[in-house]
Amino acid sequence: MEPERTELSAAALPRPPLAGRLKALLSLAIVAGLVVLAMRQTEFNFPALFTGAADFWSFFGRLAPPLSELGSDWGAYLPELLPPIIETLQIAYVGTFFGTVLAMPLIFLASANTAGDPVSMWIARTLLTILRSIPDLLWAAILVPILVVGPLPGAVALTLFSIGILAKLGSETVESIDPGPLEALRATGAGRVATIVYGVIPQVAATMVSYILYIFEINVRASVIIGYVGAGGIGFTLQERLSFFDYTGVGLIILVIFVVVLAIDGLSVWARSKLI
Repeated sequence: MEPERTELSAAALPRPPLAGRLKALLSLAIVAGLVVLAMRQTEFNFPALFTGAADFWSFFGRLAPPLSELGSDWGAYLPELLPPIIETLQIAYVGTFFGTVLAMPLIFLASANTAGDPVSMWIARTLLTILRSIPDLLWAAILVPILVVGPLPGAVALTLFSIGILAKLGSETVESIDPGPLEALRATGAGRVATIVYGVIPQVAATMVSYILYIFEINVRASVIIGYVGAGGIGFTLQERLSFFDYTGVGLIILVIFVVVLAIDGLSVWARSKLI
């Protein structure tokens, strides 16, 4: 009886139509062809990855001092890294905070179900597209000559980056909510602001908190990179140590960055579990 039941259940499953299967196969073929083309044009070479593995481990071996000098070298240098690490976290926090504040009105202006009119929605979406099209590192490189070398251009760059990402994710979340509460509020004569406050925000609040925490994690990592162009933080110190070929200092900086990012990830996961 068991084999018969298996055959019946298998036969009962609908078979995808031929057009759908051909479309899926064609899509896979296009993706595979683009991958092959990109690998050729970028000279992506798997054997080179393995032949360079020895040099890779040799370089990382230079980042750590001998065991006999480990405590003295890193112990003397570690206190000097505390101020730039704190500055890095502050840059990420300021960028996330102001990015969140400025992104909130753009979220509702760029959403089709909360925008006041098509013109304002088009303007908001165009602005967000411009903000997202410029990477955070390029924002920092542009702002450093305009402002001053230090954490200020880094914080502004991450603010602009956070606005573009958070408003994009938030507007997509707003557009996917249940329209029932909005229609009920509008039927009672509620205005656009009241509809957003009482019909939209309760549905998206938990998701938005998760997005904000995630963007803060991204900004902590990004604040390390933008330091290379003079935007302050631990990235500037890392670039300085590399220019002096101080591989022992570079190794300690990488270790500190790893520990800080790991701690931020853990705290973010804990905060999401408590807030959502």
